[in-house]
Amino acid sequence: MIDEGIEATGSLDLFWIPLGAGAHAARFSGAIYEAAAAAIQRRDRCQLFHSALEVGVPEGRYVIEQTPVPDTHGAARGVVATGPVGTKWAGRFQIFRYEVRRWLGGSIPDAHDAVASPIRLSDELTRVRRVLDVVASVPTPVWGRDELRAGEMWNSNSIIAWVLSRAGIEMASIRPPPGGRAPGWHAGALVAARG
Repeated sequence: MIDEGIEATGSLDLFWIPLGAGAHAARFSGAIYEAAAAAIQRRDRCQLFHSALEVGVPEGRYVIEQTPVPDTHGAARGVVATGPVGTKWAGRFQIFRYEVRRWLGGSIPDAHDAVASPIRLSDELTRVRRVLDVVASVPTPVWGRDELRAGEMWNSNSIIAWVLSRAGIEMASIRPPPGGRAPGWHAGALVAARG
């Protein structure tokens, strides 16, 4: 029970997790992607990051993250949306689907690998609750493609950036750790700004 005499606060924390932490295939494919992107853009390679959120409210702690679909028990993980990976037609198969979680009591599996994290984005309960409210409305285009014409692929970072932007969180100062990139981040913010 919440004590009505105490003003309740919330917490909104962002985690930057190195791409592929705990998953060798993602680390390898991410390294190939970044090598190609760096060569095309004529720049040095960067470390790639995946983002996730922890949201604290008086009734508990939620994790917001986009991950592969491990099984058909999404309700137990607070799954609020799913989408296809690679192509729409492949999304008919579980292995080619992603899920968006708003998981009460959940965990971020690779949080121990996070760099310069967690980053506190807000303590304002109203704003923190808004983050929880908008998650289920996130767009779910094909992961790894630019179907929404945002200039870069849609991925886990797009989802987190979209949620934060739609919830009214100040985005200008949010950046991955030094020397790092978060592909898809700008796509999420841009699509959210479109309304």
